[in-house]
Amino acid sequence: MSTRDQGVDASRRDTETRTASDALALAERSVTRLYEGDRASQALGMRIVEVAAGRAKVTMTVRRDMLNGHEICHGGLIFTLADSAFAFACNSHNVSTVAAGATIDFLAPAREGDELVAEAVEYWRSKRTGLYEITVTTAQGQRIAVFRGRSHSLGRPVLDT
Repeated sequence: MSTRDQGVDASRRDTETRTASDALALAERSVTRLYEGDRASQALGMRIVEVAAGRAKVTMTVRRDMLNGHEICHGGLIFTLADSAFAFACNSHNVSTVAAGATIDFLAPAREGDELVAEAVEYWRSKRTGLYEITVTTAQGQRIAVFRGRSHSLGRPVLDT
C-alpha cells in the first residue's frame, strides 16, 4: 500500500470515528432530554445505564409495591420497563418517535429485589417507522421477557438544537 493510500485510509478512519462519536453524543443528549420529562420512568426508579444510536439499556429494581397477588412483579410493570427502553432507543436519533405497536412474551417471573435490565436494539428503521427488540433479564442474566416494538416517527426533533 502506498503512503498516499495509507493517508486516505487514516483519513477515512478519522471521519468514521468522528461520525460515530457525533452519533453517540447526539443519542446521549436526545435520551437525556426525553428522560427529563419522563415522570413515569423516574417514578418507577428506572435508570438509563447505556445509550447509543438505536440502542438503550435501562434498569429497574422490583419493589414491594410492584408485586401482584402472586408475589411476583406485575407484568404491566415489566412491559413498562421494556417500553421505556424501546422509547429511549427510538428517540436516540433525535427524531421524536412514538410506539405504533408492541408485543411481549413473559418467560419467567421477576421477584422483589430483582434488578431488571431491559436492553433495546434497533433492527430496522426507515424515515417513518422502525422495528426494535427488547430483552428483559435479571442482573444475573436470567431472561424474564422479550418485547418487540414498532415505532412511528413524528417527523420533528427531540432536541431544539
